[in-house]
Amino acid sequence: MAVGRNISMVTNFILLGFLEHPQLQVVLFVLFLGIYVVTMAGNLGLIVLIRMDSHLHSPMYFFLSNLSVVDVSYTSSIDPKMLCDFFREQKAISFVGCATQFFFFIGMGGTECCLLAVMASDRYAAITNPLFYPFIMSPTTCVCVGTAITAYTGGLLTGLVQTSSIFQLHFCGSRIINHFFCDLPPLMSLSCSSTFLSQVVNFLVVCTVGGASALVVLISYGYIIAAVMKIHSIHGRMKAFNTCASHLTTVILFYGSVLFSYLHSSAGYSQDKNKVVSMFYGAVIPMLNPIIYSLRNKEFKEALKKLKERMKQMSCLCPTVP
Repeated sequence: MAVGRNISMVTNFILLGFLEHPQLQVVLFVLFLGIYVVTMAGNLGLIVLIRMDSHLHSPMYFFLSNLSVVDVSYTSSIDPKMLCDFFREQKAISFVGCATQFFFFIGMGGTECCLLAVMASDRYAAITNPLFYPFIMSPTTCVCVGTAITAYTGGLLTGLVQTSSIFQLHFCGSRIINHFFCDLPPLMSLSCSSTFLSQVVNFLVVCTVGGASALVVLISYGYIIAAVMKIHSIHGRMKAFNTCASHLTTVILFYGSVLFSYLHSSAGYSQDKNKVVSMFYGAVIPMLNPIIYSLRNKEFKEALKKLKERMKQMSCLCPTVP
């Protein structure tokens, strides 16, 4: 990503973070640290639980464990740097560091979009073809693994394309980013060259990846609703809808917050409000995902109960030190 002479002019950026609220620095640090710890514990715990319990070796949980991997990567691309900056007077990030952070944040965000679409089509297959579903979508089959690889490839390509389009701009003026990480809108505002091409690329990427993913989700749920309405018993309908409730909640939260954030920033709202919205989809949603999926899930509760019993048995077998 060489950009000629402007690399020698801008070698780093300054992240303002939450400097406009100095009296809240300690409170914000404790709050964000708590969110990050809960996010890591919840998602890593989910991955371990799915891996250890054979009853959770199904396509839905295979994709859910991948979603947790994405959420861990997604939030880890911004949170550690943000938490360290609370104790630094000069909150600098190198040009390469900013590009790397931007790549992983956008790449993992794109991957999450694709995974949510894949999970919607998985729910469609499970509800509309329950007899053939276990054979078609086994976690070890090429279909299941292939769709996951496609989701990661699509997301990382999204990150690569957008990173290339942004960091070929000339940043020869201000180095101050009024944000707590290298996000698209504040980086665009720092460019002293034309951003038209970058805006076109961004629009095309959002339409291609985000639009296609959203379309797959809408079509899948359209077929799901049509299939569920054919079920005569109310109990059967409720059971079918309950299998999609967690995924649908995650879809609404993720797509809704991302869409609101970029419409919000383009409409010229204050940076303070933009930071709050970015924190919601960048840190809060990855924390909520494991809670949403496990809260009313009987299989997760049973797996957790078995894990506790196994750990209790292991502790009983360990010899006590006199």
